Amino acid sequence: MALDRIALSHFRNHRQTELAGTRQLNLLVGENGAGKTNILEALSLLAPGRGLRRAALPELPGPHGGGGFQIGASLIEQGHESARIGTFVEPERPGRRLVRVNGAEASAQSLSEWLAIGWLTPAMDGLFMDSAGARRRYMDRLALAIDPAHARHVSRFEAALRERNKLLEDSRDATWLDAIEAQVAEHGAAVAEGRMALVTALADELTALPDQPFAKPILTYLPGGPTTREELRLELARQRGRDRAAGRSLTGPQRDELDVVMAGSGQSAASCSTGEQKAMLIALTLAHAVLAAEGRPGVMLLDEVAAHLDPVRRAALFERLRTGRAQVWLTGTEPAPFEDILGEAAVWRVSAGTVERL
Repeated sequence: MALDRIALSHFRNHRQTELAGTRQLNLLVGENGAGKTNILEALSLLAPGRGLRRAALPELPGPHGGGGFQIGASLIEQGHESARIGTFVEPERPGRRLVRVNGAEASAQSLSEWLAIGWLTPAMDGLFMDSAGARRRYMDRLALAIDPAHARHVSRFEAALRERNKLLEDSRDATWLDAIEAQVAEHGAAVAEGRMALVTALADELTALPDQPFAKPILTYLPGGPTTREELRLELARQRGRDRAAGRSLTGPQRDELDVVMAGSGQSAASCSTGEQKAMLIALTLAHAVLAAEGRPGVMLLDEVAAHLDPVRRAALFERLRTGRAQVWLTGTEPAPFEDILGEAAVWRVSAGTVERL
């Protein structure tokens, strides 16, 4: 199963763009600023969340759409359309992203029941040196692609945590705090469980991968507090005084961390070279793609991933992609680095928001 008959309307610099006749490997080539990554971003919005750029909705419509945009795609199975999915913003409601599946209104969360979408972009190259919050968002995005319910628990946990912080500041009513802490504990334990399951599954998949040519990361989930519902609820109750003084909750999944070291050397990923960090990110992305494609169709978005790889690593990457189960979308400024797959890939040239099949 794969995405095909993709249509973008008034999205970023794409006024009206259509891509049909897709394959397992799909390549977008063009100059910087042509709109290649905009297509990947549109595809990433066929999953819950804010997409690969985490952009606010007002940033997405093109200049001629009146403040709205549309993205649509068909799920093709054995040559036939099994579903049509889409997301859009109406000009009269610019702050609300809407979703349709087979012409009927649906929730953004429901998109994850149809597709598991993952991506690797140049902006992620600094993940290991970024904040703990960035790595928590990374874990949650990967967990969502495996378990669609994870996003609901994250959303409800964050809402309940904000309410607890507000109550700590404005009220000492123990009854209200008991009630909201029960919600924090319920969804917080589910978030911790999802992150822990993700890291365990990724670690197992990475163990099966060869040590070369991509540096292999060793992952450890570091919880920010108790990971069971009852233990977390009791700890929140015990620490009300401390948290009130701090002005925020200091126990729970909002303090989680993902620890990454490079196999073999044991060196922290944050201290590794840029090339080693990139190689570990690629290994993580490939391992996650295997997990995500087990239950639903998988789509992998790789933005400029071949630009800084030597020929040996490029060839190894392409071999992994062609033998995987996910549909793959790649971008590059020119076809030359993709010579090994040009004969089997669907290739489009992107220029100023328009596409031409090559």
